[in-house]
Amino acid sequence: MIKNESSPEIPIEHYSATDRAPKPEWMRIRLPVKGEFSKMKSVLRGHGIVTVCEEAHCPNIGECWQDEGTATFMIMGDTCTRGCKFCAVKTAKIGKPIDEEEPKKVASAIAEIGLDYAVITSVDRDDLPDQSAGHFASVIAEVKRQRPETLVEVLVPDFRGDLKLVKLIIDAGPDVFAHNLETVRRLQSIVRDPRAGYEQSLCVLAGAKKLNPSQITKSSLMLGLGETEDEVVQAMKDLRAAGVDILTLGQYLQPTGKVLTVKEYVSPEKFARYKAIGESLGFRFVAAGPLVRSSYRAGELFVKNILRKIELR
Repeated sequence: MIKNESSPEIPIEHYSATDRAPKPEWMRIRLPVKGEFSKMKSVLRGHGIVTVCEEAHCPNIGECWQDEGTATFMIMGDTCTRGCKFCAVKTAKIGKPIDEEEPKKVASAIAEIGLDYAVITSVDRDDLPDQSAGHFASVIAEVKRQRPETLVEVLVPDFRGDLKLVKLIIDAGPDVFAHNLETVRRLQSIVRDPRAGYEQSLCVLAGAKKLNPSQITKSSLMLGLGETEDEVVQAMKDLRAAGVDILTLGQYLQPTGKVLTVKEYVSPEKFARYKAIGESLGFRFVAAGPLVRSSYRAGELFVKNILRKIELR
């Protein structure tokens, strides 16, 4: 078990509601279109499935859903046991009861839609003995059983640094193991729940790679929360040292008035610079841009190409 590290704190007033940066032109979001988008939405409703795409108002939902290529599923309900200050998900000490039929429901929806790439994520469940690792593993296994050709990425909690629980996930055979560092070291205690932590997240990512050196690993950083360029570059270096293969960097957007406000709208030019730096550090793929999210279609297409090359060897 890894303890959270200490880091200098910035008063929460630093992110007051009056300190809002004006939204620039490049943050325009393309609206979803009808057709296949509506079909996917109908299937998901029929199976009672919750997607992060909708819950988080993802700016890329039209691109992903319209092509029926990918979707991100949120399992284990909509109530989280943590209270990160960037997130609008409901919180409570105890989450909703686990639906034992959920693995079949998620897998059936993926099979009916014919998804070729599915991302499975969840709220944090510190209230469960295994912190949800067993349920995650069941969902992966059922998706692989019902539709073997679907590539499965899991975006998992930190399991409080318990690598035995990480092993449950790795043993289930996901194609991509993802866990988000979220922000730079200095801002961890401001942005994330106290039970999370910079070193703890790096330990989880490094542990996954150590458990299976061929496992594709992935992480993400939100920008615009007050970080400096040097801090972002250091976070990238730390992720590479943990063996992370794929990195996404995107703009933080305030989901409600009750969470942290945007300190800066990072320019496309700066994102391009971060992408170049990431590539020079040795990441196998870097997606960086204002509308890039942890689950991002360009990254998923890259993963498909990697796995095809492995199959051809």
